[in-house]
Amino acid sequence: MIVTAWNNGSWKNTGAGYGIRISIEDRDRHFRPEWESVIIILEDREVDVKLSRSFWNKCPELRSKEIGKWLIKNGLGRWPKGNPPKFKLEQVGDRKFKLSLIKE
Repeated sequence: MIVTAWNNGSWKNTGAGYGIRISIEDRDRHFRPEWESVIIILEDREVDVKLSRSFWNKCPELRSKEIGKWLIKNGLGRWPKGNPPKFKLEQVGDRKFKLSLIKE
């Protein structure tokens, strides 16, 4: 699935306030309400990301300081309003997903 970078409007070099946004359709297709968290593989490490209550409402973001650090490390910590970078999120196991840069 294709996902986009997300930021809460506060650009911090610590990675806080970042995440990825998933379409509601992909959320409903690939995620389960009984899951409390998911594992996101970022290159060579795995990050446990809690699913917030709002994830199941109208805010389908996976929010994580570690995802923010990864975005910043890859030069993607800032983007023009309304044009966030896109990524591939691939389910590789139960509750486990791999996040990758899209090569253009």
